[in-house]
Amino acid sequence: MGWIGWAVLAAVFAAATALLAKVGVAHVDSNLATALRTSVVVVFTWGIALALGKHGEIRSVDRRTMFFLTLSGIATGLSWLCYFRALQLGPASRVAPLDKLSVPLVMLLACLLLGEKLTAVEIAGGVLITAGAVIMVLR
Repeated sequence: MGWIGWAVLAAVFAAATALLAKVGVAHVDSNLATALRTSVVVVFTWGIALALGKHGEIRSVDRRTMFFLTLSGIATGLSWLCYFRALQLGPASRVAPLDKLSVPLVMLLACLLLGEKLTAVEIAGGVLITAGAVIMVLR
């Protein structure tokens, strides 16, 4: 399966995450809910790495890679903490679209920091995603 298939699956699972998390944070502190969910993610992903025999490759991970993966992990944790709190306070149907402003932000930062080129069509798509998120929140 190519990157598009994996990205579509990621979107499907992200949608499930939002709905399941909204129900899950109803009667527990959002930070505790995030910690519980993250613990499941840790066990699940290590289980996959172990089952596929990839755990031995950890010795070959260089310092730069580990540094950026660590920063990514911190950003993920902060994102999840904020997302779960937003879900606890607001409707999932409005929180999720606002969270998806990450898409145009990634586009912009990938262009500025990683030198990725954006076409006019891609820029238009980012603008439409932004407009859609704003419309969904302000309704």
